Amino acid sequence: MAHDKEALMDVLFLVSRTESAPLLAGLLRACERRRVSCRCFFTGPAAQLPCDPKIEAVLHACPDSVVCEYSWERYGKGPCPIALGSQTDNSAMAADARHVVSL
Repeated sequence: MAHDKEALMDVLFLVSRTESAPLLAGLLRACERRRVSCRCFFTGPAAQLPCDPKIEAVLHACPDSVVCEYSWERYGKGPCPIALGSQTDNSAMAADARHVVSL
């Protein structure tokens, strides 16, 4: 599958650990400052992070981020503040990223 280099996002943050929240917040702020295109895919216990006020405050830096729907059902509470998706979405996002950072 050929990808247009201009269509690729710079960084996909694959977030699976809640302990990664402070690091993720800093990285998202840095991406915003540097105008680096990025997205997040939240899975496992980290599915609850989009509700963390510190993460929520910087998620605008990475539009089109996704929470694993299965993980949200298990760990989330109430309505999810960002899009729900699947591991298929995770795979598609990874294919469109220049770099994948696992947290």
